Amino acid sequence: MIGTAPGGQGGVASVIEVLRQGGLFERESVRYLSSHREGSRGAKAGAAFNALWRTSLACLRERPAVVHAHAASRASFVRKSLLLLIARSSGCRTIFHLHGAEFDRFAGAESGAAQRWWIRHTLERSSVVIALSDSWAAFLRGFAPAARIVVVPNSVPLPPAIELDRTKEQPGRILFLGRVDAGKGVFELLEAVAALALSFPQVHLVIGGAGQLDQVRRRAVDLGIGERVSLPGWVQGADKQRELALSQVFCLPSHAEGLPMALLEAMAAAKAVVASTVGGIPEAVADGANGRLVAPGDAEALAGAIKALLGDAALRARLGDAARATVQERFSTEAALGQLSTLYRELAEGGQ
Repeated sequence: MIGTAPGGQGGVASVIEVLRQGGLFERESVRYLSSHREGSRGAKAGAAFNALWRTSLACLRERPAVVHAHAASRASFVRKSLLLLIARSSGCRTIFHLHGAEFDRFAGAESGAAQRWWIRHTLERSSVVIALSDSWAAFLRGFAPAARIVVVPNSVPLPPAIELDRTKEQPGRILFLGRVDAGKGVFELLEAVAALALSFPQVHLVIGGAGQLDQVRRRAVDLGIGERVSLPGWVQGADKQRELALSQVFCLPSHAEGLPMALLEAMAAAKAVVASTVGGIPEAVADGANGRLVAPGDAEALAGAIKALLGDAALRARLGDAARATVQERFSTEAALGQLSTLYRELAEGGQ
């Protein structure tokens, strides 16, 4: 398996950690190679070269049954496509596991004819392409008709019910987790919080993540909510669970997504969630049933959805409980690991 360094930032790293903690590596004798890590350009280049070298050696000397690459767009795709080419050339079965929220844009408007051919070729020559949702699977089937597409949603562990305690929630506290930039809807979220400040004097937004932190701080001050916004940086592990426990509402108003791990984690923690109608999100969140959905980029609608939740404890509890039930039924770690194990064994035994 090839992907970003375990323990790193972002959804792919979270996916890898779930698979590792769930026991997939031991169950299926998975060796993990990091092709990307956070840091300087030199550190990133070193990780990419190391993965290229180690993958080449493993494929030539040991012939692993399956090479499973977690990929996104742009540089991530380039790295993984080369590694999968090496694997195919060595006779290995390959899995291209797509996580990129903007892969449709990358494969379309951002790519010339030659690059589009290479993207399509990589997908169609892979033994299996994993999509995170039915909507992404539909796009991939249209873009690469000869590819074998399988849907394996992201999954998250379900915290024990005993750990869920809404008495810990702080009034008016809103949580965002993810990359901090315009594409995640952070600036619309700031506008929504500014609009809510008069109605909810205790409203406070926690933005957990790395990215455009200085721009966010400046915009919060310009909107008059500088003291209502906290930027703790990237949060994970126990710190993430603490932030989830303290929040009344989780909000992820992204402009593009695959199937975000942070959203599933908030749902598993029985939080009332507000998210946008992009990517695989509508396949996890049904508006009014287990969360609220708004159009991306619509700060007014975002403020309205958050306002309805902050002002109604019973509604928050109902949607939060339904969100947790959704994760338990459809996004459990056991189900995802079972699908991957089945794929591995089918490919190892000579499947397509």
